[in-house]
Amino acid sequence: MTPSDDRAGDADTDIRFAIGECSLGSILVAQSNRGICAILLGDDPDRLAHDLQADFPRVNLIGGDAESEQLIAMIAGFIEAPGIGLDLPLDLRGTPFQQRVWRALREIPAGQTVSYTEIARRLGAPKSMRAVARACAANKLAVAIPCHRVMRQNGALAGYRWGVERKRALLEKEADAKEQL
Repeated sequence: MTPSDDRAGDADTDIRFAIGECSLGSILVAQSNRGICAILLGDDPDRLAHDLQADFPRVNLIGGDAESEQLIAMIAGFIEAPGIGLDLPLDLRGTPFQQRVWRALREIPAGQTVSYTEIARRLGAPKSMRAVARACAANKLAVAIPCHRVMRQNGALAGYRWGVERKRALLEKEADAKEQL
């Protein structure tokens, strides 16, 4: 598949999804036969479903899937207690560079943060901070790909696809969990 085909999905692909609630608001979890392909956060469940459809315009979306509803409970539990970890099969859809960034982000332990510059250095591309930021913005897997752990070089919170307040809340939960260890 070309990168654009991979991001949009095949017309013959089924993606099952469910929408629920967690402490951060509404949550949508979607999975293909390859793994979880979207974890979306927001305030409006209908908007999340619309966003999923926009992200995967050519797939067959199947809502109300029981397995996806169980995944929502698991992910919501992880949000509340990040120390339990989250090991799920993921269906990463993005360019090769985006996938490298996302793999690097998964190596950041809960309760720690790094800068966009540091991620770029780790990838051997020290001048690609903006590309790292774009990869974070393109991430469709909230908390599974922990873009919320990436900060500005000066340690300030930077943008987050699902809102800076959610980013702050996730970081606070992780800091609290780290202190309890």
